[in-house]
Amino acid sequence: MSSSTAPSGTGSARTRSWWGWGHADAHPSDAECTALGSLLPGTRSRPLPLPRIADLRIGRPGAAPPSALAHLVDAEPDVRAAHAMGKAYRDIARALHGRPGRIPDLVARPRRDQDVADLLDWAGDQEVAVIPFGGGTSVVGGVEYRGDTHRAVLSLDLTAMDRVLEVDAVSRSARIQAGALGPALERQLRPHGLTLRHFPQSFEFSTLGGWLATRAGGHYATERTHIDDFVQGMTVVTPAGSGTSWRLPASGAGPSPDRFFLGSEGAFGVITEAWMRLQERPRFKASASVTFAGFHRALDAVRALAQSDLAPANCRLLDPGESLLSGAARDGSSVLVLGFESATAPVGDRLAAALELARAHGGRGGTGDEPAAGPDAPADTAVSAWRSAFLRMPYLRDGLARMGAVVETFETATTWDRVPALVDTVRTEIGAAARKATGHPATVNCRLTHVYPDGAAPYFTVAVAARPGDEVAVWDEVKAAACEVLHRYRATVTHHHAVGRDHRAGYDVQRPEPFALALRAAKDALDPRRVLNPGVLVD
Repeated sequence: MSSSTAPSGTGSARTRSWWGWGHADAHPSDAECTALGSLLPGTRSRPLPLPRIADLRIGRPGAAPPSALAHLVDAEPDVRAAHAMGKAYRDIARALHGRPGRIPDLVARPRRDQDVADLLDWAGDQEVAVIPFGGGTSVVGGVEYRGDTHRAVLSLDLTAMDRVLEVDAVSRSARIQAGALGPALERQLRPHGLTLRHFPQSFEFSTLGGWLATRAGGHYATERTHIDDFVQGMTVVTPAGSGTSWRLPASGAGPSPDRFFLGSEGAFGVITEAWMRLQERPRFKASASVTFAGFHRALDAVRALAQSDLAPANCRLLDPGESLLSGAARDGSSVLVLGFESATAPVGDRLAAALELARAHGGRGGTGDEPAAGPDAPADTAVSAWRSAFLRMPYLRDGLARMGAVVETFETATTWDRVPALVDTVRTEIGAAARKATGHPATVNCRLTHVYPDGAAPYFTVAVAARPGDEVAVWDEVKAAACEVLHRYRATVTHHHAVGRDHRAGYDVQRPEPFALALRAAKDALDPRRVLNPGVLVD
């Protein structure tokens, strides 16, 4: 069996790939994989076969739920395999070699808060680890179990809790269950003329609860860049009890309970619903691209844009490698993709001002100076190419993985004074580390995904042919080298991919020790039997 049924709320009969990104029928064919591999020296002559669940050694569950909870729990091998890992490169590579790691013993799909509380009580009594699971798109080891201290593992799939429960059109907010996948969430808001408008790359396959638990970044490049900016209040179920924070537009009353659980990755409790700030759907959109002969000049232009009051919704800077990969430019240029949108007024003047500013910093071109108004305003060729490549890229990564290539990304954020040197150092040192680990030349590309008045979030892509059968070890070597560089430049270990298990070492270095003490104490208080997502954030 090569795929699993799409989670509830997708509104689609298509199936999700159990081992790779997205839909099973969207993966590159063997011929396409071979063509991709020919672009990277040292890859295999033919792709690895698609992994099969039937080839995995999936034993009998190590625990059985009580009869009162049995209707919520599934122990079928295909369901368990589909919940064993996230969608990071190392997950894909392990699956391709038949080594997915610890497969959960059981998968539970609660339908209400009390179900979650009952499952946590049972798990605590039976020494069963509980891994909260939304869409399963984690790329940092956030939804897998790595350990041997629990007698069994339960994957807690929230996707049956996928409804918009209440809409307050006056305040433009809604109470939404955490298991709602992006498309289902937006589909339920559409009749009200409202939108959450949070579109991470994983939008189609990830859930509101997953966004909240990982402090996910969305498509906005400025201002409302993270899901944090949309939260009014949350309900969280912990082994020590349940709680709901007050729904407020703002508050100065002590440390925020929402802030504590945002980014907690299921280590302290299970987010079951949230009041979210909404907005009207945009009626006016305009986009354009600008090319630069040099990446550093382009960085200056982006910084000027970020420090202006123009607030573009999209302000993505692609270096020459990213531009070539996406088809945005083939002449060695860096490309700046700009986009503006509004629900109330045309945005052409703002785009024109942004293009003028970019040209003042050496930018060339900039089609779309007189953009058409409306939600379907045409984008220029570079913008269209970037959008298509952005959505297709995870599938191509999996195709290259079948050819024995290491193709993965990592992201960070740091202040503007450090950005240029950080980008140059990553290109040089990570390229050298990849070549040392494999003996093959590596490609290291960079783009800026989000920008702020005081800094930016560089996003790096590494591609290199690996030693056959040793792909995971190669990536771990490269990732360790990358984390060392980030720490050297005081850049965060992650801007929006979360900590999970893969970033624990970097997070432990980054956080102050008194805060670490507070997190450990919170874990003891909220999860005294240590069953919630063991190994994430704290030991």
